[in-house]
Amino acid sequence: MFTNDEINLMCIYNTGTREGLIAELEQMRGYLGAEETELLALTDSALGKLRAMSDNEYAGLDLFPDFDEAE
Repeated sequence: MFTNDEINLMCIYNTGTREGLIAELEQMRGYLGAEETELLALTDSALGKLRAMSDNEYAGLDLFPDFDEAE
């Protein structure tokens, strides 16, 4: 469901809850400039998926970064 890059981003801002992570990503997104198109798209994609899932589905995620895996 989530790409490796989305998982890594979510690991950085993870608060332990789905709603907390959404809030942190929304706040971070507010600091991005229009030229940061790749990070904006990545953040928007992760936010869309997080909003569409339940708290139970979120609890089942393994949010451990994998910075070695390339996509």
